[in-house]
Amino acid sequence: MTFDELDRWLDTYGRAWERKDVDGFVACFAEDAVYAWGPWDEPLSGHGEIRARTEQAVATQMNIRFGHEPLAITRDGRGLARWWVSTKDPVTHAIEDDEGIFLVTLGADGRCTEFREWWNSRTR
Repeated sequence: MTFDELDRWLDTYGRAWERKDVDGFVACFAEDAVYAWGPWDEPLSGHGEIRARTEQAVATQMNIRFGHEPLAITRDGRGLARWWVSTKDPVTHAIEDDEGIFLVTLGADGRCTEFREWWNSRTR
């Protein structure tokens, strides 16, 4: 993986999230991808689980604004990136800011095969 490949993948991931395009979001991942949504939850496995969790998450988000910064490519070819997102709760109108780190493994077809994320949140 190169910085450019990681940056392009993050752009696609982020734009799909901002548009609440669940199909586009899921298409970023291989059919059998593993997605660790935070350090404590059981990792999601495959398109069905990734889709269900994404639909649940974006249902309570609006005005989504995503950004990222590729940081490194590891010796074993995984990408490390800083990311941030701001969302608005449609009921309370509270703004949630999240910032964290992604660890991304891309397959030969450019889709993610393993994804891990860690983040901190604040509500304002």
